[in-house]
Amino acid sequence: MIDRRPFEDLGHADHGWLNARHHFSFGGWHEPTRMGWGALRVWNDDEIAPRSGFPPHPHSDMEIITYVRTGAITHQDSLGNTGRTGAGDVQVMSAGSGIRHAEYNREDEATTLFQLWIQPTQRGGAPAWGAKPFPKGDRSGRFVTLASGFGDEGALPIRTDARVLGATLKAGETTTYALGAGRHAYLVAATGQVEVNGVTLHARDGAAIKDEAELTIRAVADAELVLVDSA
Repeated sequence: MIDRRPFEDLGHADHGWLNARHHFSFGGWHEPTRMGWGALRVWNDDEIAPRSGFPPHPHSDMEIITYVRTGAITHQDSLGNTGRTGAGDVQVMSAGSGIRHAEYNREDEATTLFQLWIQPTQRGGAPAWGAKPFPKGDRSGRFVTLASGFGDEGALPIRTDARVLGATLKAGETTTYALGAGRHAYLVAATGQVEVNGVTLHARDGAAIKDEAELTIRAVADAELVLVDSA
C-alpha cells in the first residue's frame, strides 16, 4: 500500500518569518486521518526567513530530527550545546525528560529543512543533542542511514524503533529498500521526481507506505530522498 500525499494537499501555515507545510496534523492544522504514521508523528517542511527563527521553547519525550535542505540552522539548548547545521547535514535531539532549545536561521538567505518528530520507545531519560555532516556524494545511488535507534555505524543515535535514511539518485537510476513485515515507511523527495513501485512522487510529495516487502525507487529526474522506517 502506497498512499501518495501531494504537496498541495499538505497542511499550510504562513507566519511571515516561517512558511510551513505539515504532512501530519500540527499546530492549527488538524486532519484526523493524518495523525502520524507508525512511530512518526510530525514531518514539517519549513522555510525560515533570513535572520529569524524559533525562540527558546520546551520539548519532552520526543526524538526530533532536522534535515537541512538549503541554508543552515543554528541550535542552542539548555544543556549548553550550540551548533550550526548546514545543507545536507542532520541534527538530532532526544528531548527525554525535558529540554529547552532555540533554532535560528542566522544566514542572509532563507533556510529550508525537514523536521521530523518520532515517538521514543520509552519516556524520560537524560536529554541529548548531536549533529553530523552527511555528504550527498556518499549516498549517491543508495540509501545511507542518517539517524538510527539500532546502533547503525555512522548514524546519529535516536531512542526509538526507527531509522531515518537519505539517498540521491540521478535521472534513470534505481535503488531498492527492503521494508520488514509490519513496518511503516514514509518517503519524501526533497527535490526531483521518482516512481516508487510504480507510484509517481513529485518534489515534496509524501508517500505513506506499508505492506510492501521491497521498495523499488526509480528517479525520473535527479532526486534527493528522505525516508523514515519505523514500527
